[in-house]
Amino acid sequence: MATLKNTINPADFDDVDYARYPDQFDPVEGRHPLILGNPSFQSVTNDVCGPAEKPMPFGWWVLFGTALMLLGLFGISIGYLVYNGTGVWGLNNPVGWGWAIVNFVFWVGIGHAGTLISAILFLFRQKWRTSINRFAEAMTIFAVMCALSFPTIHVGRIWLLQWVFPVPNQMGAWPNFRSPLLWDVFAVSIYGSVSILFWYVGLIPDLATMRDRAKTKLKQIGYGIFALGWRGSNRHWQHYEVAYLILAAISTPLVLSVHSIVSFDFAVSQLPGWHTTIFPPYFVAGAIFSGFAMVVTLMVLARKAFQLEHMMTLKHFDNMSKIILLTGSMVGYAYAMEFFIAWYSGNPYESFAFINRAFGPYAWAYWTMITCNVVSPQVFWFKKARTHIPTLFVVSIFVNIGMWFERFVITVTSLHRDFLPSNWFYYSPTRWDVASFLGSFGLFFTMMCLFVRYLPMIAIAEVKTVLPEANPHHHADAEHAPAAPSTAVAH
Repeated sequence: MATLKNTINPADFDDVDYARYPDQFDPVEGRHPLILGNPSFQSVTNDVCGPAEKPMPFGWWVLFGTALMLLGLFGISIGYLVYNGTGVWGLNNPVGWGWAIVNFVFWVGIGHAGTLISAILFLFRQKWRTSINRFAEAMTIFAVMCALSFPTIHVGRIWLLQWVFPVPNQMGAWPNFRSPLLWDVFAVSIYGSVSILFWYVGLIPDLATMRDRAKTKLKQIGYGIFALGWRGSNRHWQHYEVAYLILAAISTPLVLSVHSIVSFDFAVSQLPGWHTTIFPPYFVAGAIFSGFAMVVTLMVLARKAFQLEHMMTLKHFDNMSKIILLTGSMVGYAYAMEFFIAWYSGNPYESFAFINRAFGPYAWAYWTMITCNVVSPQVFWFKKARTHIPTLFVVSIFVNIGMWFERFVITVTSLHRDFLPSNWFYYSPTRWDVASFLGSFGLFFTMMCLFVRYLPMIAIAEVKTVLPEANPHHHADAEHAPAAPSTAVAH
């Protein structure tokens, strides 16, 4: 039998096969542990705080420098857009919505996995979320930042952006509350605000740990301010758990409502290809699909770079792969139902819109979407694929590519051929469309790099609750008893 270890070598658990660790099967729970290596409370704290306390590896600097250059490109593209107007994009008549709206819907979808992992899985008491929820929550906030930037610049005259808000103005014009674009303002803003609050409340105990471990006065003050005087008392924990539960309950309906409202941008119109009632559930499933794929992509990189293989285990990837397979199947079903409804309705314009998607000028985009979103996740029917890191990484990249093409196909193919053949036109992006899209990744990865540099990327206090030592009935040999945790992070 393996003994409890206070020092963990994460390299031992890279692409770990649980058959190598039969002694780590819990007969009470009937499953393998979520954290490998039987770490102590102290070693968990050391492993999670280590990346934020030690110098960053060379790969982090390469990624951070690249992200900063893309962020600069984003700023240049926005400045050029403001100076010259939306004519610098590839918009034409009839394609009045281009990459800006595509990118907006894409980034809002990316942000869905964080709230699902944090809120819904928390309410259902799914313990496997504890190693990945902090990472997913941060990803949600940064994705929403990227998403909100595109409607902001898409309005053209950014200096008149206050007109979208219900405030009196000199022209006596009030916003049109019947416009789904205004619904987006409220939905995404509320979603972003609640996500930030949920993320921050969960961070408070870990910020106190960082404060207590800080070696410099500046870090002690910085972490101390945001820790809000946390001391880990029983009263603090009671208030924390109530607040976290309330925020989880508030966040849960947002998972369904936000992307449903985003889908109304299209569904409430009269345009063939958009005017369909399947859009709200279809968009929500697609958002969770793409969000989990992005979590997998980033976790594969983070667990290897910071040697966290024993906390972000193959069990976590296995569960996320199952959700990707489920939501991918739902998206594939929605694709098929769209064609069926177009045929069954007997509406020639609706039928033409979908036949044009599959066999028209943008057929290459449509079949790229089908291949990436429907075909590639099918490998997850096999457990070897769900627990093979290279396969997971490649499929997650394909899914995100496919989900971007899905938004492109929905937006552009429904617009470029309208009711008048004389008005048909082929849409092509300009270099400024591409620059703004790539630049948004610069914003996203700049924020992610700063996050892993200064904050614990795993929820220390929550991970400790899934360790055997957290069970009050757990008995360890006195010789191998784990070190007592600090008062800042102990329950």
